Amino acid sequence: MKVVVDTSVWSLALRRNQSLQESPQVIILRKLILDSSVVLLGVIRQEILSGIRESEQFSRLRDYLKAFPNLELEIGDWRL
Repeated sequence: MKVVVDTSVWSLALRRNQSLQESPQVIILRKLILDSSVVLLGVIRQEILSGIRESEQFSRLRDYLKAFPNLELEIGDWRL
């Protein structure tokens, strides 16, 4: 099963605050990543990257996120 992870969960996982790294959401995200179950929507990828101000950090994160396939949505998905 593939899972779309919301921007809010990515935001928690990518913060430098170590206490957030043990939140239930981040623990589940780590497990999903290890299971190769995570897919991204283009809009979520964009939201994650739009919060990055430093170009070096942006490039690192952009390259990291390339590991997650993009789930393409069709018009029927939006109706559903």
